[in-house]
Amino acid sequence: MSESKSAATAAYRPETRLIHSGVLRSQFNETSEALFLTQGFVYDTAEQCEARFKGEDPGFLYSRFSNPNISMFERRMCELEGAEAARAAATGMAAVTTAILAPLRSGDHVVAAKAMFGSCRYVVEDLLPRYGIASTLVDGLDLEQWRKAMRPNTRTCFLESPTNPTLDVLDIAAIAEIAHQAGARLIVDNVFATPLWQSPLQLGADVVVYSATKHIDGQGRCLGGIILSSNDFIQEHIHNFMRQTGPSMSPFNAWTLVKGLETLAIRVRQQTQTAATIADALAQHPKISRLIYPGRADHPQAALVKKQMRAGSTLIGFEVKGGKAAAFRFLNGLKLSRISNNLGDARSLVTHPATTTHQRLTPEARGELGISEGFIRFSAGLEHVDDLIEDMHAALENA
Repeated sequence: MSESKSAATAAYRPETRLIHSGVLRSQFNETSEALFLTQGFVYDTAEQCEARFKGEDPGFLYSRFSNPNISMFERRMCELEGAEAARAAATGMAAVTTAILAPLRSGDHVVAAKAMFGSCRYVVEDLLPRYGIASTLVDGLDLEQWRKAMRPNTRTCFLESPTNPTLDVLDIAAIAEIAHQAGARLIVDNVFATPLWQSPLQLGADVVVYSATKHIDGQGRCLGGIILSSNDFIQEHIHNFMRQTGPSMSPFNAWTLVKGLETLAIRVRQQTQTAATIADALAQHPKISRLIYPGRADHPQAALVKKQMRAGSTLIGFEVKGGKAAAFRFLNGLKLSRISNNLGDARSLVTHPATTTHQRLTPEARGELGISEGFIRFSAGLEHVDDLIEDMHAALENA
């Protein structure tokens, strides 16, 4: 198998890299990437097999930790993100859990922003302490809280930006500096921004994680996740952990995600434009008490958005007046936007976080994060924006 001549695409713009980078072609020189549905690989000689397992001979060993399709996905994501190395995982949460847990030992300490996906919060708040790893949750917007939370044994800081689901934008560069001064690394979940609109590694983060299930697939087909960082971090902490514990991505899913990357730029640009238009159309609606969109001038961190991001998001957060009952009437009244806990799909999706993604939190914890009973998270799809606005206005009348 040979690498395509067009694979060395670092000098090209993102749209070109999303199509041409990281290609491995077989002896048949196929146009589209081939699909390698194999569990293992064979060797020409016993000596080659021995060298392969020692790491002295490049090549694939076993699809639990190396496969041509997974390699293509990892390399394409590296070029897009500007990372030295990456490891793909079975799901976004497998990527988050591995990135946080693999480098840590009993006695270490983690600091994380409170505003995050419910499963991420479970890992930090509930899972890590079972293994003797302490954690502290802070208001991610308050830099002084980050400073005060640091301890001599703090090894990792973790945040999402924009946050799920309230779309707060955290100062990645400032938090990275605080983490590094304390001798800790910063892991950033960049799902809501996508690699098109935000580059955490360039802002000082050490590790970036994605749920590839979201925009990268973008069409509701498969699960996946990925960890991107320096070659040292991946080799020292991630590679062997994944090899031995097995949170592996399926070769078929990797192939699907590579094909999804080819249209990522087109989809995310259109979805961002749609989200911005809908945000403007709903901002003054009498039945909405609060609307949050990172591309608007009234976003609480609008100045930071301009500094840190290249565009807004494909997501909008808004609060329907009347609490849970009104929010449910709105959701049930929609005809185009479908109720789902996913996001970044070609179809517009809506979620009620208080009863889904963040239902395990206490009402007090949800209130602290701004997740009210009337709060809705909307993920813009690829439908015509006017149809979506008309559908949402009609549903708001029902609310």
